[in-house]
Amino acid sequence: MKNKIKYFFSTIMTIIIVIALFIIENEQPNNIIQKRQIETIPASQLKNADFMIQFIDVGQADCILIQSKGKNALVDAGNNKDGKKLVNYFQNLGITSFQYLIATHPHEDHIGGMDDIIKNFQVEKYYMPDIQVDMLTYTEIIDALNKKGIKPETPVINSTFFLGEAEFKIIWISHKEEDINDTSIIIKITYKSTSYLLTGDATSNVEKQILQKDIKSDVLKVGHHGSKYSSSAQFLKIVNPQIAVITVEENNDYGLPKDVVIDKLEYLGTKIYRTDKDGTIILTSDGKNINIQTTKTDTNEKKDGNLNE
Repeated sequence: MKNKIKYFFSTIMTIIIVIALFIIENEQPNNIIQKRQIETIPASQLKNADFMIQFIDVGQADCILIQSKGKNALVDAGNNKDGKKLVNYFQNLGITSFQYLIATHPHEDHIGGMDDIIKNFQVEKYYMPDIQVDMLTYTEIIDALNKKGIKPETPVINSTFFLGEAEFKIIWISHKEEDINDTSIIIKITYKSTSYLLTGDATSNVEKQILQKDIKSDVLKVGHHGSKYSSSAQFLKIVNPQIAVITVEENNDYGLPKDVVIDKLEYLGTKIYRTDKDGTIILTSDGKNINIQTTKTDTNEKKDGNLNE
């Protein structure tokens, strides 16, 4: 009798294991098509994309271009010296206006080129945290906005807006100035069945506060250029990105990205792209698949930004 019971449970366990293995082998969680194309990308191919995000190489800084259905948004604008190069780059792409300019937080390596963008393009809305800083770059932006008659706005947590068919949701923003990095606007962009989380320079202190939110995303812009102060293990586990992008300068003075951050991402099986190694990283999507290409662009004046580590 005991042998029969033992045999019965052994058979059941075998069946369960086989079924589990079948599910794992046939599961297709990865809808990402990863493809490298160094050198150049035809402008016609970029213009025809249903949805595109470019993580532009501006060295130790952030600049992210999002395009959907002929509409343009820009999240951060590199260092001050990158401004003119970015203007040329966008004009060469045929861009004449931005529906949204978003300054995640007022550090020079994120808002440095914004005044040049405001001066040279039509701008519908300018979003920023509700804080003021005693910095020339910040003053130049406010002056440029005033001359264009644009009133800066501060989005509200959980609010949403659309760029073409892409939904932007504000996951986090703060006005507390104890750590300006933690005022960073965190945005989750959803285009059909694909998702992208942009984190500015928010640290693990903020990451803890948004763990219960809908932050799982296919693509993660790694916080604070791969600093040890961001990318906590619990946060990365919940986001569970298939692709991570790190915006960082080659041989930067800060030793970024930190090995501990790279190790965490590799443990999750995340594919890592870096502007210091890959140049500008371009993601295009039809709403189901994400195509990844990299190219070298003349957009980086090679100036370290203000990380305030």
